[in-house]
Amino acid sequence: MSDTYIPPKVWTWEKESGGTFASINRPIAGATHDKELPVGKHPLQLYSLATPNGVKVTVLLEELLAAGHTEAEYDAWLINIGEGDQFGSGFVEINPNSKIPALMDHSVTPPRRMFESASIMLQLAEKFGAFIPKDATARGEMLNWLFWQMGSAPYLGGGFGHFYAYAPEKWEYPINRFAMEVKRQLDVLDRRLAENEFLSGADYTIADMANWAWYGQLVLGRQYNAAEFLDVASYKNVLRWAEAIDAREPVQRGRMVNRAMGELSSQLRNRHDASDFDTMTQDKIEAAES
Repeated sequence: MSDTYIPPKVWTWEKESGGTFASINRPIAGATHDKELPVGKHPLQLYSLATPNGVKVTVLLEELLAAGHTEAEYDAWLINIGEGDQFGSGFVEINPNSKIPALMDHSVTPPRRMFESASIMLQLAEKFGAFIPKDATARGEMLNWLFWQMGSAPYLGGGFGHFYAYAPEKWEYPINRFAMEVKRQLDVLDRRLAENEFLSGADYTIADMANWAWYGQLVLGRQYNAAEFLDVASYKNVLRWAEAIDAREPVQRGRMVNRAMGELSSQLRNRHDASDFDTMTQDKIEAAES
């Protein structure tokens, strides 16, 4: 950065900062418009988008269904953050932080709201008694890695991803700073997975799902087009783990839900039934409309 920036004594918001998503960033909370959220036929109502944080929850829901937990059936409604859907009054009532994913559980009275992806995953895992170890030591390790992801991923997404892929210009200092941190995080994971099949040990848990949504997809080349830049091939244990999870059918289905990007055949923008994967992907919808 050639020009030295001198911060003002008091920061004020005078203009958008530029870059991708600049138009939806603002320094205040709350709703910008009135909009009720739709409610489908299932007790679990998810409002989301297939970002890594959204994928965490849809992968878990599909894994629960595949494991025979029929009460985990859900409706998933697309929240288009590029159009500001997350600032509608109905969404803000569920998540005052205006971030996806958000979920309402209508199986309890009064209906329970859930927001923050790790909170949603932990509550669902406990509700159905699945993908969460019963052994205290393994449970503790699962919690360690679940919250490690929550604390670490902002450096990957808001830090590295923003400056490498979304900022209006390429600046060496922030890219180098956050690339170094992301590579350190990948090394943390690689060392753990060198001695364990999964992050908690021998069992596949919500900690793996949460970390896979960010770091697994990164090393698989789906995040920021940065796999070569970060030399992800050198993290062989992370790659082994990422490929094993990626091969699971519930994970493949979970990646499709609330997706509004990529190949049309991989986009299931709204999901209300398991049969939607065969009949309601965006390519089939557009073919029927033409």
